[in-house]
Amino acid sequence: MNFFDPHIHMLSRTTDDYQNMAEAGIVGVIEPAFWLGQPRTQVGSFIDYFDTLIGWEHFRASQFGIMHFCTMGLNPKESNDVELAEAVMKLLPRYCQKDNVVGIGEIGYDDMTPEEDRFLCEQLELAKKLDLPVLIHTPHRDKVNGTKRTIDVIKESGIAEEMVLIDHLNEQTLPLVLETECWRGHSIYPNTKMSEPRMVNLLKEYGLEKMIVNSAADWGISDPLKVPKTAQAMLESGFSEADVEIVTFNNPINFFAQSGRISIDMVKKPLIDQTKTYNDNRVTRGQEPVIEKKS
Repeated sequence: MNFFDPHIHMLSRTTDDYQNMAEAGIVGVIEPAFWLGQPRTQVGSFIDYFDTLIGWEHFRASQFGIMHFCTMGLNPKESNDVELAEAVMKLLPRYCQKDNVVGIGEIGYDDMTPEEDRFLCEQLELAKKLDLPVLIHTPHRDKVNGTKRTIDVIKESGIAEEMVLIDHLNEQTLPLVLETECWRGHSIYPNTKMSEPRMVNLLKEYGLEKMIVNSAADWGISDPLKVPKTAQAMLESGFSEADVEIVTFNNPINFFAQSGRISIDMVKKPLIDQTKTYNDNRVTRGQEPVIEKKS
């Protein structure tokens, strides 16, 4: 089976992860703009980071047989530095028009400050203007109230709810999102957020419509194989392969297909050619390059 991980931070992962993901059947990923683990101090670091997402990381994924897309946005943790956030907002429209950018995100709340309110609203307005889907991060703390506030802001913004994916849901917050037309995202983690058995139970209780799973793997304790592992858990619990395909391939692609820059027909494992370079750099370090040819 083929899988698609619509939320994973590959810039912080190794080439071993790409190889293992490809072997497990992952043929495509979306990398949302994220924070570094410490605050950025100048707008130039955002420029370099955004350039890496649409450039080097897009290339690096292809060298291991995986299609790479991304979303652009100002992370909520970095919305509280107002001067810097205002500078980033001036950059976003240009980056959001790149071919492999399929949405705005991840945006949302961390501490639910007035500054986070402001830049969430501004980015929802940008999404409306550019007709792009939006990936929204729900806060790790006070998650229920954060999700309620997120939904209120979505409604106040006037953006079409079907253009919004609300992520990091759990048993307490999923029912809130089910009362809207938003899509429902779940990050499967080793010890926190959501596990494979819990996800299977949610799918059994609430069905497959608009349900999406991802690994949200980053520089912390996380697992880039959580999408295929969730698929295996679904199969073992009695879901059919067609059901698994809906949740782990069709749903995420169909959500971001609203950007007009990705589709189910488009997402296929690319042929690997490790003789290629990007800015004169290649993924091999003296190893024999892998070259695949059409069969």
